[in-house]
Amino acid sequence: MSPAPRLRDLPDDALVTAARDGDAAAMGELLSRHYDQIHAVCCRIAGDTRDGEDATQETLLRIVRNLHSFDQRAKFSTWIYRIATNAALDEVRRRQRRPIAVDPSPPGASEDHAPGLSGHIDPLSSEEIDRIADQMVIQDAIASLSESHRAVVVLRDVAGLDYSEIAAALVIPEGTVKSRLARARAELILKIRNSGGVAERPKDTND
Repeated sequence: MSPAPRLRDLPDDALVTAARDGDAAAMGELLSRHYDQIHAVCCRIAGDTRDGEDATQETLLRIVRNLHSFDQRAKFSTWIYRIATNAALDEVRRRQRRPIAVDPSPPGASEDHAPGLSGHIDPLSSEEIDRIADQMVIQDAIASLSESHRAVVVLRDVAGLDYSEIAAALVIPEGTVKSRLARARAELILKIRNSGGVAERPKDTND
């Protein structure tokens, strides 16, 4: 008798079937296998590390809760990216409703004496500064896009989905995906070129 295949060698479909039958290890393998991409999509769309983390955890919970409703004729990855996109956009909308935090520092407090900053910290190299700056400019540019444009850019350029997969994930026609992506990329080019001040976030439109 040949040995049973290891979980990490099984395709998504086999893991989904096993997880639906109550195999916790199969469910864990599914979540672990797709975690990095889910996290990347959530953080890019949410545009905030904390909100991206919250959206990632919410995505994992929704996958577990709703796996029974997944239609296995579709790709599992497309299904989870739809969940991740919706979870991240929910966090964006929730953030927009939050009250603005007020700095509790007393008047005249010096940043030089902030807790935890008194020790020696090695300065960043010019290469590290440039790399961080470039990442911040790109992140800011993506975050300034409308929700619909942000979603297609992230699913295409971060998750690596093709047009048909993005259309399935967002439940929109493939032609709409292409037009939104073209407009979003044009916006990104302008925003990055004018990165001294990222333009105001445009209102979402029904393309």
